[in-house]
Amino acid sequence: MNHTPIPEVRLIDCDEAAHAGAILDILNEAIAHSTALYDYAARPPSAMSAWFATKRANGFPVVGAVDAQGALMGFASWGAFRAFPAYKYTVEHSVYVHKDFRGRGLGALLMRTLVERAGAAGLHAMVGCIDAANEGSIRLHRQLGFVHTGTMPQVGFKFGRWLDAAFYQLTLETPLDPVDG
Repeated sequence: MNHTPIPEVRLIDCDEAAHAGAILDILNEAIAHSTALYDYAARPPSAMSAWFATKRANGFPVVGAVDAQGALMGFASWGAFRAFPAYKYTVEHSVYVHKDFRGRGLGALLMRTLVERAGAAGLHAMVGCIDAANEGSIRLHRQLGFVHTGTMPQVGFKFGRWLDAAFYQLTLETPLDPVDG
């Protein structure tokens, strides 16, 4: 774990033109070297157009942490939890930090910002699906008040072994006046 302080961090809203390549690099590194994503193959650059289009169409944020030169060090976002209308107040989030900047508090900074935005957006629940062996991500979520709501054993298979998916949830006090429909 790298404990070198980061001299300057600025939070931004990522956009496709400026950040798609850096986000793709972070995702592809996670695919190749971790169980943070249950993908097998690196995503092609064309995948980012659809990814950003979905974020824009649904008003989903993509919060980035950049250094003094504007280089993306990590990002966090959310998407739909499930495709049924009654889940409209629940999102599934993700947070990824570039391998060179892990262990320096960027994940927590990005997640706190995402939680603030979720409350401002009138959401009620944030759900994270975390590989059950990912102790760092589990620790981060617990520190931010997320609670373990269940584990689905052996639902993934990667790197020659079965993977358990653990779900962590943060319940917000918003929206003040939820409605059906």
